[in-house]
Amino acid sequence: MNTYALILIILTASTIQAATGFGFAIMSIPFLLLLFDPRDAIQLNIILALIISLMMIYKIRHTVNVRTLKRLILGSLLGTLPGLLIFTMDVRPLKVFISVLLMVSTCLLATKVRIKESDRKELLVGVCSGFLTTSIGMPGPPLMIYYAGTNLDKATIRSTTVAYFVFINLISILLQLFLYGSTPIVWEATLISIPFMLLGIILGQFVFVRLNQQHLQKIIYLLLLFTSIYLLLTTMIVP
Repeated sequence: MNTYALILIILTASTIQAATGFGFAIMSIPFLLLLFDPRDAIQLNIILALIISLMMIYKIRHTVNVRTLKRLILGSLLGTLPGLLIFTMDVRPLKVFISVLLMVSTCLLATKVRIKESDRKELLVGVCSGFLTTSIGMPGPPLMIYYAGTNLDKATIRSTTVAYFVFINLISILLQLFLYGSTPIVWEATLISIPFMLLGIILGQFVFVRLNQQHLQKIIYLLLLFTSIYLLLTTMIVP
């Protein structure tokens, strides 16, 4: 394990997560996979994402949209178990599908296509997010697609997303540990990462207060595009 690389990855990912409410898995998973076995990388990402969400949620709890949060959680319960089945299978076809979906969605959102908020859409977002969390450790893309097309303010987006991540990451890691166990290196890397996650939260909060709604949307578009390209390239390159 390259400790310096791990620190840089976690510091960058936690700063983005604290500033936007998204991005920890998107920025960490591609690089953690270079340092760890895929299953270890996914479990480490979920554990760290849970910890950073727990660190953030108390301070921002007052702006959580509780109704949206309940629908996301309900939907995620329907997606987690199918995702667990994919966790031990060949995920390449899933990664290709997701990468194409993200590219198309990003293009549509960048051209100002709007998404009307609704209960059914939030349930569907929860299902997709729950599925992606337990399968490849990335709960964020469905929420980013949905929120980038709505007119919700940045504080509500960040707090509701973080509150949801507390739930979905906790459920996902408990299920994975119960069914598949873990390795010592996952917990060693977790202990090394925690201080730098704290530093990332401080830096991310500094960025958040200076971030307007338009800049947030641009960051979301870039994260979506990065994710789609990464998923497609790794599927094509890795045998």
